Amino acid sequence: MDTVQTPPGRREKRKMEIRARIEEAAYQLFRQQGIEETSIEQICVQADVARRTFYGHFPNKHSLLGGLGISRLYDQCEPMLRQLIKNHSTTRDRLEAMIDYIESNFAGYDDIDRQLILLAPSTFAEDRERHREVGDTAMNSFVRLITAGVEHGDVETTFSPEILAAMVVGTLNMLTISWAMDSSYPVFAKLEEARGMFEHLICKDTP
Repeated sequence: MDTVQTPPGRREKRKMEIRARIEEAAYQLFRQQGIEETSIEQICVQADVARRTFYGHFPNKHSLLGGLGISRLYDQCEPMLRQLIKNHSTTRDRLEAMIDYIESNFAGYDDIDRQLILLAPSTFAEDRERHREVGDTAMNSFVRLITAGVEHGDVETTFSPEILAAMVVGTLNMLTISWAMDSSYPVFAKLEEARGMFEHLICKDTP
């Protein structure tokens, strides 16, 4: 049974909105002029926040960079899968749409995104609670998608939803890190290969 999440209060929601504004301002500046050339002061001006507000969310620029990597890579997972479950009725269609969504994201990524993704693990090392939270959210989202398929009757039951979810998460993480480390990595070809593997191992053959 899924744990019922309490909606954030007004103060927490405001805090999340300000953090998102700082991250978006920083991301746009990083893309325009580079990471090293962008100062905290410039980010504060772009985000229309005071320096003390910035430091209330991020102790330094390195922390901001890692946080951006997490936001752009991991924080999109749960909303994406929730939308897939809502918009598609079969597990095969949901997995197809998931790969399409990921490929669309990669098509818009550039060197800044590659750098940010590589910095995310260092942030996880400094904040184990955040690491656990992000990992649990991703796994729980995929387990929910696959469990819905089991209940619908279109998912193979040879393996548990937890193992299948771990396969999906591990594969996508590996492909993403490989691309981040090597710009020539054929990530789109590998995503297509992953598409076929997921469907073969997770989905029942249609009669």
